[in-house]
Amino acid sequence: MNKKNYISLANKAANIQIGELKKIKKIFNNSFIEAVDLILNCKGKVIFSGVGKNSFICKKSAATFSSVGIPSFFVDPTGVSHGDAGQIEKKDILIVISNSGNTHELTNLLKFANRFRIKIIGIASNSNSMLLKASDIKILYPKLKESDPNNIVPTSSTSFVMLLCDCLATTIMAERKFTKENFSLYHKGGNLGESLRLAKDIMVSGKKMPIIDSKKSFKQALTVMNQKKLGIVVIVKNKFIKGLITDGDLRRFLNKPSKERSLDKIIRSYPFVINENMSASKALAIMNEKKITSLLVVSDNDYKKSNKILKGIIHIHFLLQNGIK
Repeated sequence: MNKKNYISLANKAANIQIGELKKIKKIFNNSFIEAVDLILNCKGKVIFSGVGKNSFICKKSAATFSSVGIPSFFVDPTGVSHGDAGQIEKKDILIVISNSGNTHELTNLLKFANRFRIKIIGIASNSNSMLLKASDIKILYPKLKESDPNNIVPTSSTSFVMLLCDCLATTIMAERKFTKENFSLYHKGGNLGESLRLAKDIMVSGKKMPIIDSKKSFKQALTVMNQKKLGIVVIVKNKFIKGLITDGDLRRFLNKPSKERSLDKIIRSYPFVINENMSASKALAIMNEKKITSLLVVSDNDYKKSNKILKGIIHIHFLLQNGIK
């Protein structure tokens, strides 16, 4: 076979799936709306269940839901008869996925849910199926053309259901006004987690901060700077930020007569201040743009005030050590 034909075959399969996925808009109907409302008002957990290829979709979807603040996990329907039903409570919601809707392994799970009046969102392509008959909310999707040469391998159908579950998750995210900051609470690891870390996650605070009262002497400021090793000293007056002095500022004044070594003469009155909920990556961008190595961090409430209380200090070395880019 001509190897160039591989690309043609792959393009053909991709085009079939792309065409089938466009049908997703047809099922954004009342059933979809009811499913979103049910999940938004859920007092328990959202539990996914399915067998075969659909079990992997369920596991991925449960992970997606959990990562956006919706408590969720996967239950293997074959384990329901062997004690796994104990994980399911009346306040939970079941999302059950089956292409045919008649997968016999689902029977005991559906009976259990119906017996205890646990809400079921059924997702299937067969309107007369066992699954949709047992479901409170029925999401019926069309018969789809699979992308393999024989139209039998679950390809388009699995991609379609994955997209549907992602649309449920993202719709709920938008309705709840779920932000990057919210997402970072549930996703601390990996490159994505690092990119979503906030200034308050990385800053130094409390006794680690180089702070000195504006009434203190030049010598005392130099001592604090040497002790804290951040290359700056923050000057405060009545607990409010007055300005800062850098290592370079202090060193330049060492050669001046002691009478001229007044903190007021060398203080930088307008230091760069950021909100504690600013992303760490944005803080790094500011440092690079302004060609500075430190930023002062204040609370949400103080950020827009003229008088600000220092909450922390973020240094460029902390960002780089934590893999922030």
